[in-house]
Amino acid sequence: MSCYRPGNMQRSTDGLGSRGISKRPATGKNPTNFPMAGRRLSNAVCPHKQIRNGENAVALGKIGAPGTRRAVLAELSNFVSKPGPAKVQATKKPKPDSQDPAPPAAASPVRHKETQEVAAVVCADVSMNEAFSCTRFAVEDIDEGDSGMPQLCSEYVTDIYEYLKDLEAEYIIWPRYMLGYEINEHMRALLVNWLIQVHARFQLLQETLYLTVAILDRFLQVQPVSKRKLQLAGVAAMLIASKYEEMCAPEVADFVYITDNAFSRAQVCEMEILMLKDLNFDLGHPLPLHFLRRASKAGKADAVKYTLAKYLMELTLTDYHMLHYRPSEIAAAALCLSQLVIDGQQWSVTQQHYTGYDEVHLKPIMQHMAKNVVRVNEGLTKHAAVKNKYASSKLLRISLLSQLQSSDMKNLAAPLLNGF
Repeated sequence: MSCYRPGNMQRSTDGLGSRGISKRPATGKNPTNFPMAGRRLSNAVCPHKQIRNGENAVALGKIGAPGTRRAVLAELSNFVSKPGPAKVQATKKPKPDSQDPAPPAAASPVRHKETQEVAAVVCADVSMNEAFSCTRFAVEDIDEGDSGMPQLCSEYVTDIYEYLKDLEAEYIIWPRYMLGYEINEHMRALLVNWLIQVHARFQLLQETLYLTVAILDRFLQVQPVSKRKLQLAGVAAMLIASKYEEMCAPEVADFVYITDNAFSRAQVCEMEILMLKDLNFDLGHPLPLHFLRRASKAGKADAVKYTLAKYLMELTLTDYHMLHYRPSEIAAAALCLSQLVIDGQQWSVTQQHYTGYDEVHLKPIMQHMAKNVVRVNEGLTKHAAVKNKYASSKLLRISLLSQLQSSDMKNLAAPLLNGF
């Protein structure tokens, strides 16, 4: 990973243009366009470290170790006693008695009923365990061979992903949250498309890009900003995400420079403070990349399928109509569609188990992704930064795959293309 330095990067006053956004001269304040460096932006991204995970391992007890005894079914209490030396009781001789011995007392019906209830509960537990074992038997343990590698966290991976799925529910983006705002979805798409180019120019981690967009949307849905401050919010979001994810983040001066000095250093810092306060400093947002790595491991995806899934996920960043989907849903749908496009591989039981989603649940999301592919391929959108980025050889020229031009992709996207 290399630190970004502006160096001799040339500046340009060309605006990207947008609905309701006009170009401005090179000098001036509060721009409504997003000037970029005149030199062609690099599409290379730093390779991320794919961290594989593992599930909790079950420790086996030592043979011959002293154990504990569970109470028998007839006992009302579930007291557990440790084994000890047996006590020998002396046999007492019965005293002669002239009276006849009393008949044995009848068994208490209440005690017999409680015993039956305890037995029924134990039988039910056994049945549930057998059913669970059968279910697990049909699902491959993808972390079975990771117990000897501590960096894969095989003992905690299940808890980690359960926590991430709980956490993503706290950071839901509202559908159509810009309704009534001065800014609209087209301005947002223009900004995100520009941020993708800035991200590539700074050679930041892939996680930084997703976290930037997540921070931006979470901030905008609680703090509407004016049209002239939208770009300022975008660079402040990337500054925060860079500090969170990168070992060597770009400086404030770099973001001031990349905006062609449209904003001062003080303005960027002021917006950064405002965003952190409104977000309550909660920056640990689950990202689609986290869940994609898990799903890819469950599906044994190769480099082509994995890269295509990343391409499909990144296309969703500019799609205003997909903001309300959870990161885990985005990741699962991207890999499911990638498998179908490459070789027709079906969504397996193992992938369904580890992601928590079946193919029926993922189909509406895959339709949106197919819509984005068709729109960018047929020139129905001007936001082509992602396609240009994934056309590079370092990313396997994945956006140029012939399968993305197939009739199956167009048929999948057809129900959603009527409105565009």
